[in-house]
Amino acid sequence: MNEKLYYSAADIALMLGISKGKSYKILREMNAELSKKGFLTIAGKIPVAYFKEKWYGATREVVTCEL
Repeated sequence: MNEKLYYSAADIALMLGISKGKSYKILREMNAELSKKGFLTIAGKIPVAYFKEKWYGATREVVTCEL
């Protein structure tokens, strides 16, 4: 199983082109949201599926049209 289940602060910083400090802030906010919903969280990590849903809209496919 090579597919990641969780993103770390370093992963998020690299993907978004931001500092690790900012990525930790994003992680804390997202983990707080998950905790309020009753989910268990891991400090410094966020589930890939939740990150994609919140940040990128997960299931929405981007379709481009060439003119």
